[in-house]
Amino acid sequence: MTIPFVCVLIALLLIVLSRVPVSMAMGQQEGGYNNHAPRDQQAQLAGWGRRALAAHQNTIEAFPPFAAGVIISYLAKASLPGSTVLCLTFVAARIAYPILYIADHDKARSLVWGIGLLATVALYILPWLS
Repeated sequence: MTIPFVCVLIALLLIVLSRVPVSMAMGQQEGGYNNHAPRDQQAQLAGWGRRALAAHQNTIEAFPPFAAGVIISYLAKASLPGSTVLCLTFVAARIAYPILYIADHDKARSLVWGIGLLATVALYILPWLS
């Protein structure tokens, strides 16, 4: 198992982990967590809970292009050290992203989002450079 493939697993687990603050915010709403209509309840979130939901949704959105980039990079026999650095960069950015989003550090959040995006795009370009 290569580090880039492990990073895909970590990125998948980050989707689940980024849901935890959303559930916490929902649990703090009047009546507690509504498991009968969670999406309706999520639509009522405000403040940090709404930002947590947005961070969670963005984590889901970032996963498919990253996972595909890892696979393409591997199949095209790109540099393993290069793809490892890019994957670790992506994971680090995606760990920081929800933390910064929930804390409402918008500029830093956008910066790490951009770093994650650039790392993903670079996975597609890396085979041409290897």
